[in-house]
Amino acid sequence: MFDLPIDRPALMGILNVTPDSFSENGVNFLEDDAVSAGLRMLDEGADLLDIGGESTRPGAEPVSNDEELRRVIPVVERLVRAGAKISVDTRRAGVAKQALDAGAHVINDVSGLSEPEMLEVCAAGQAAICVMHMQGAPQTMQAKPSYVDVEHEVLSYLLGQAEMATRMGIARDQVWIDPGIGFGKTPVHNLALLHGLDKFVATGFPVLIGVSRKSSIGLYAGGASVDRRLPGTLAAQVLAQAAGVRVVRAHDVWEARQAIDVAAAILKPSSFSRHPA
Repeated sequence: MFDLPIDRPALMGILNVTPDSFSENGVNFLEDDAVSAGLRMLDEGADLLDIGGESTRPGAEPVSNDEELRRVIPVVERLVRAGAKISVDTRRAGVAKQALDAGAHVINDVSGLSEPEMLEVCAAGQAAICVMHMQGAPQTMQAKPSYVDVEHEVLSYLLGQAEMATRMGIARDQVWIDPGIGFGKTPVHNLALLHGLDKFVATGFPVLIGVSRKSSIGLYAGGASVDRRLPGTLAAQVLAQAAGVRVVRAHDVWEARQAIDVAAAILKPSSFSRHPA
């Protein structure tokens, strides 16, 4: 389980232990590097770390179950011993079970519960589950994404999956939903989903948003490269916070935490009474 902050979104630091993620270029692929990066994110203000051992960038090829475990579990174990709250980004129930056994608190399933056993694993392990929407698979999802009404279709899917999780005995506040920005969506679809975040928030399920360094951010910012998308990322994250999202998934933890804290103070001005000049 993971208890979300009341007065601001939780900040989830992205920790990819892969050689082929779209933005980090494998800098945390080795175990020691991944652990060091995770500890740095905690110092910078992350509330939890999202550890992923299989890239989900467009066109990414899947890895074997054993390889994903080899990449992820040692890092989970070491960071849990250091006191970190851990989310594991996986679509495999078997990986999720071993991660929970190693001390993880959240399972972030980008496949939206493609394996029926995933809910059983999370319920038995008393874990929070994040259900994301993705049209297709990473290898093909950006080929020709198509929707009649992207907001309605994504929201209906997530509600159905989330309600299924509650029927398995997982508490509503432990079932998070993620519209999956950039996962089988065009920039127009992404804008529609970001504009309509209030509808997702209105479901009562905690909403997670992941826009960090996404290609759509670069497009909206005039073609900015991956390493120049931080201002646009922060703008999208703060607007999502104002809409009521409960979890922000970010690469740039120090910057994201500062933006979250300032936005929280502005959105709730009464907080100034606790901070004398």
